[in-house]
Amino acid sequence: MNSSRVDIAIIGAGPYGLSLAAHLAEARRSVRIFGTPMRFWANHMPRGMCLKSEGFASSLYEPKGRFTLKAFCAENHIPYADVGLPVRLELFIAYAREFQERYVPGLEWQDITALSREGDGFRLTTGAGESLGAREVVVATGIRDYAYLPPELAGGADGAVTHSSEHSDLAGFRDRRVIVVGAGASAFDLADLLMRAGAKVEIVARRQRIDYNDRPVEHRSLLARLKAPRSGLGTGWRSRMCSDMPLVFHVMPQRLRLRAVRHHLGPAPCWFVKESIAGRVPVHVGSRITGASRQQQGVQLTLRQGSGSEESLEADHIVAATGYRVSLSRLKFIEPATQAAIRKVDDTPVLDRHFQTSVPGLYFVGAAAANSFGPLLRFAFGARFAAERVAARLGG
Repeated sequence: MNSSRVDIAIIGAGPYGLSLAAHLAEARRSVRIFGTPMRFWANHMPRGMCLKSEGFASSLYEPKGRFTLKAFCAENHIPYADVGLPVRLELFIAYAREFQERYVPGLEWQDITALSREGDGFRLTTGAGESLGAREVVVATGIRDYAYLPPELAGGADGAVTHSSEHSDLAGFRDRRVIVVGAGASAFDLADLLMRAGAKVEIVARRQRIDYNDRPVEHRSLLARLKAPRSGLGTGWRSRMCSDMPLVFHVMPQRLRLRAVRHHLGPAPCWFVKESIAGRVPVHVGSRITGASRQQQGVQLTLRQGSGSEESLEADHIVAATGYRVSLSRLKFIEPATQAAIRKVDDTPVLDRHFQTSVPGLYFVGAAAANSFGPLLRFAFGARFAAERVAARLGG
């Protein structure tokens, strides 16, 4: 087994990992980054969907801030607008891969299969079998490992119930009956794309009503901007504060931070799917799932309404667009002793002001950092803050 040593190892090649690597490109320290660029976006999100974020909030970040999505579109004569023109998934992936080729050419397209503490640093094992020593490690693995399947769906319908992250190509659902569970953008985007792929679709949502995001207006009056300023997380003062003041969020009482991350920016389908879904896809609101079971002709979903009455729906397949819940115990490449040494709350890492855990030299960026820095870290828009903050600490 080959063995080498490096100052900084970055695990993950999504918007956060790539942005950080670009910021460390001229650091006076050796850096290696591992992962397949934009793998989650390419392999675990349905083709044809659009991003929830506006164009101006859908960039990766290098130190000079010049190679934005807007610049990429201008270079390639692709229609673009800061606000109001949905960003196609395929466009975002193409842009991010071009970013990687320009700013992170040394990316190593392989996974890290093991991470453990060793002396004053860490020991990593790559998918190719290399043993690597690193003084500091940044985990930027995104949300791939955090897919959440409600326990009511995880039982008796093996194979007929899957999470939305398992589907990028929807062609196999043509002429099949599909129930999509969820009330957010992921659920409604998926239902729209399934319908376009020829499936017969129904949506089941626990919420009493579906709150679509409003169509954004780029040129707003001064009064409208004062009442609801725009940010990379949407409009409104709360989103603006989460976007602009993550360090203030960091010093808030833990109870308030956890509540804000749980409840701010809850499920809300995007405006651009509303017309497509309305009147064409049945939506069962106020429905609590009590179970799912295999049937001879597919799967049966049992629901309880607010009135207490029960209802059953039958389909060939159920797709749970039920989101992601960060849980470090699901990162199996981090060996148990190192896992146990990380101070946590709700199985998420407690981070200092530089994204460092209680294990010196071990950092987390992205969704795993949201309970420390706020909802900003759940979006690609937060990659700039994280990259600048961590690079300032590690750059030397």
